[in-house]
Amino acid sequence: MAQMKAKPWFFIKKGSWLTLSVIIQPKLLSFVTMNPPSNKPPITPSTTPWTWPWT
Repeated sequence: MAQMKAKPWFFIKKGSWLTLSVIIQPKLLSFVTMNPPSNKPPITPSTTPWTWPWT
């Protein structure tokens, strides 16, 4: 069985990586919004201890 040459696959891999990073990724990142920073302190909910039925 003939062995495939590695040279064209390197350029295919680099070309697909370049296409992803330059063309596709900025389009995908435009849909993702970052959470704005908040100056409020985080609110911790008040919890009550659990009453175990066997005590």
